[in-house]
Amino acid sequence: MPPKKASESKPIGKKVKSIRTQKKMTLDQIANDTGCSIDYLKKIESCKEMPPVGTLLRIARALHIDSGDLLKESQETLQQRAQSYTKRTKNYAYTTLTPGAENKHLKAFRVNIKAGQEHEGVGYQHEGEEFIYVLTGQVEVAIGEHINALQTNGCLHFNSAIVHNIRNVGDSDAELVVVIYNP
Repeated sequence: MPPKKASESKPIGKKVKSIRTQKKMTLDQIANDTGCSIDYLKKIESCKEMPPVGTLLRIARALHIDSGDLLKESQETLQQRAQSYTKRTKNYAYTTLTPGAENKHLKAFRVNIKAGQEHEGVGYQHEGEEFIYVLTGQVEVAIGEHINALQTNGCLHFNSAIVHNIRNVGDSDAELVVVIYNP
């Protein structure tokens, strides 16, 4: 087995802080480049919050790194946890479907949202485009002020620079494939 990189086995928040400090970037700089508050960034860095994919993309862009670098885990860590590559927030979980896509503009994720739940906090936005395909369940996708209702096999393609949010409006968990293009 090749030697593991120290950053690969760290939680995402620790990776963000490590990279930010190595690059001598301030929280203020990252806040300005991502639109996230300094308090929220501190919670991410202290592993008290797990940011959604859109926020990770903005943080990675601000740090001038590939977002895949934040999502990678060491082989040892993968073997220790059965679902180690599934990232969880309070209301949903996502799995990278494009491992090894460093320096690529296109990223795909499998997203699971608990019944009756939504992304917490403010709406998300990031440069580029996003495509959502509903594998199972019922979700609402708010793009700005417009609400899109999607059911199993429904899909939506939109400009992800517009504030957007997803919520599960069904009685069962929803599973989605989300593809993000980031120029």
